[in-house]
Amino acid sequence: MIGLDSQARIWLCTQPTDMRKSFQGLSALVRNQLKQDPLSGHYFVFINRRKTQMKMLYFTGTGYCLWAKQLQQGQFPVPKSNASHHALTLADLQLLIDGIEVQKYRQFKRFKRV
Repeated sequence: MIGLDSQARIWLCTQPTDMRKSFQGLSALVRNQLKQDPLSGHYFVFINRRKTQMKMLYFTGTGYCLWAKQLQQGQFPVPKSNASHHALTLADLQLLIDGIEVQKYRQFKRFKRV
């Protein structure tokens, strides 16, 4: 797994995305469709219609980074949502990348430093 900033939010775009888009196209989607600032340092995850390709766009202090994964078999288990974007935790992102779909789980409260 790539090293992610634990303070940054992770946003999953629930609408299918054209995977031919690169830095400028995906940052325009973040700005126009998700109504977020692509320079915020948050992570934005996009998945194609067939759910076989994923791209993650984020901005570091010096420029955009683009991470991509293409599955040779199977699909990414994208959660169903009526909204244009869905917030993910780092654990949710790891499960999504690994192709693990959790049908039902219960997460107990944990101490969180504020």
